[in-house]
Amino acid sequence: MILLVVDTQKGCFDERLYSFETVRKNIKQLIATARENNVEVVYVQHDDGPGTDLDRSSDNYEIYEEFAPREGERRFEKNVNSAFHPMTGLTEYLRSNGEKDIIAIGVSTDYCMDATIKSGFEKGFNIFVPSYTNSTYDNPYFDKETAYKYYNEFMWGTRYAKIISVEQALRLLKSEDIDP
Repeated sequence: MILLVVDTQKGCFDERLYSFETVRKNIKQLIATARENNVEVVYVQHDDGPGTDLDRSSDNYEIYEEFAPREGERRFEKNVNSAFHPMTGLTEYLRSNGEKDIIAIGVSTDYCMDATIKSGFEKGFNIFVPSYTNSTYDNPYFDKETAYKYYNEFMWGTRYAKIISVEQALRLLKSEDIDP
């Protein structure tokens, strides 16, 4: 079991997100619980390239302060939506460590989280998505609440992931019991 923290960078994790305070509190609690129970916390960061809001040389590229990685916690970088794209090395890292169960949290629901969850599923990982541990912004087609609900309540749980409560995720992190 690992806790996969996707794109919770200063440049994209802020008050504009749907249900920001709840998501912030839940992510912070899951990271703390994983660490207390020796569950590996793995971070993925998005780099959009020089001169962008998510330029790896900018402060916006760094992980949101409340979730900041500790020394020794793994970070993977990407410039595509999926954390499991071959460029990141994440798939190989997890397979080499015998990991198959992943609790996935982060942003943005309708971009990088969606691509990561579907790609992880296709690679044979068991993906768990705790409620209100991912979020997104309004886009031209969905307001942020509709986008969140579409993926979390309709899309992912029907095929790609097991949608669980934060309480179930906390139990998984504490006991390694994969049957929430």
